[in-house]
Amino acid sequence: MIKIVKTQEEADFITHSGTMHADEVFATAFLEQYFGKNKVLRTNNVEFDKLSTKVIVYDIGRGKFDHHQVDALKRDNDITYCSFGLLWKEFGKDFLKKEGFSNIDSLWEYIDKDFVEGIDADDNGVFPKIDAIYKVKTISSIIKLFNPSFDSDEDESCQFIKAVDVASKIFYEEILYANGKVIADKNVNNLLDEVGSDNKFLILDKFLPYEETILNREDKNNILFVAFPSNRGGYAIKTIPKSLTDKTARMDFPEEWAGLEGEELEKVSSIKGLTFCHTGRFIVSCKDLKSVYKVLDKLCK
Repeated sequence: MIKIVKTQEEADFITHSGTMHADEVFATAFLEQYFGKNKVLRTNNVEFDKLSTKVIVYDIGRGKFDHHQVDALKRDNDITYCSFGLLWKEFGKDFLKKEGFSNIDSLWEYIDKDFVEGIDADDNGVFPKIDAIYKVKTISSIIKLFNPSFDSDEDESCQFIKAVDVASKIFYEEILYANGKVIADKNVNNLLDEVGSDNKFLILDKFLPYEETILNREDKNNILFVAFPSNRGGYAIKTIPKSLTDKTARMDFPEEWAGLEGEELEKVSSIKGLTFCHTGRFIVSCKDLKSVYKVLDKLCK
């Protein structure tokens, strides 16, 4: 856990004080994980002429790991790197190597795109367009909850420590998740390479994260369904959306199946072993692989 210090001479890392944001909070969590050091100074007055070369300054001072200068480094998509992104760019691959991961380049890039870039974008005022009838909280808005509220007596430093502790846990879970996705992506691509160009479904021997891989393959626009063993027993079959941004299914399960289960669903579908169909018509459950093939044969003629 990080420790807040009061002087530059004590500090391993220096960032700004005041209102905290996901950018410097996750940057701090990452630095602690990578360097194994934990002394942080939060200030708005860095004395660079007295600064040790071993101290890392970020999100303040307009140095290597700040983004407030006019000529701040940008990604290819024009999103400016913030302190978290700049530190991940500088140290991320070496960190992954030290943690014992393989596929370093692919893993680093996946984490950057899946997680780091979004925090950088939010910190620069590039917010996601969310079409929902309810309020959606981003990871950045969740971290802002740790700022002391106007009517509380919460200590700013204590709240920052709490935020970094939460961010550290989240970020390492992101790394583990991303590692699984990278490995799965390779495996699913190998399976897709074996599927005929006219085949409309993919059957997995075990569950693998598959959706992004399929949607990133323009040569597999024919895939309508994926079946896999369910952790509830039997098999699940799920629809495939039209794209990464359009979640409309390429093909829904039949309307008359929606919300049915058991004998009633078997009767309506004429398929023995078909046990459940979600009201949203994006997933069905089957007792066994035999019934999976019956469903797919019926829908993919």
